[in-house]
Amino acid sequence: MAAPRSTDRVGDEGPLYSAFLEKREALLLFLAARTRCMATAEDLLQELYLKLHGLDDEAAVRAPAGLLFRMAANVLVDHVRSGDRSARRDASWRQETRSMLAGEDVTDEPAADEALIARERIRLLAEAVAELPPQMGRAFRLHKLEGLTQAQTAQAMGVSVKMVEQHIQAAVRNLTRRLRP
Repeated sequence: MAAPRSTDRVGDEGPLYSAFLEKREALLLFLAARTRCMATAEDLLQELYLKLHGLDDEAAVRAPAGLLFRMAANVLVDHVRSGDRSARRDASWRQETRSMLAGEDVTDEPAADEALIARERIRLLAEAVAELPPQMGRAFRLHKLEGLTQAQTAQAMGVSVKMVEQHIQAAVRNLTRRLRP
């Protein structure tokens, strides 16, 4: 519900509403000058209008314009305090969930696009390793992926260390050629 403009038709709602309609533009400029944002000023003026509905219509107001500007200042203070609370809450969350280095957030996770590219490269590598000849693929997996030494790989495969070296070199050449862009 937008705050009515001075041209809107409003019933006999008392001196405070009449003063609001009369001073609407001045109130808007008052808020805009302090927030430096017309959209925020409009939002705050809307909030002020809604607060007027919570007031007792029968209350005697000696200076309705003064009361409206005081209410506008209070709405502005509430807005600033809310922003400060939000900033503190965000800073606290950031401090608990992120690492800082030279005042900049540092995340332990790679960026989403980098993670996607890495997963795709791993998938392509796994496909290429699966398509290696059986002995070459087994030697490569045992040594490079499972971390066995060449001697342990040779013993597990029942071949010489020299044969394991040849299988691994051939696998690396094959994979490099296949995965090169």
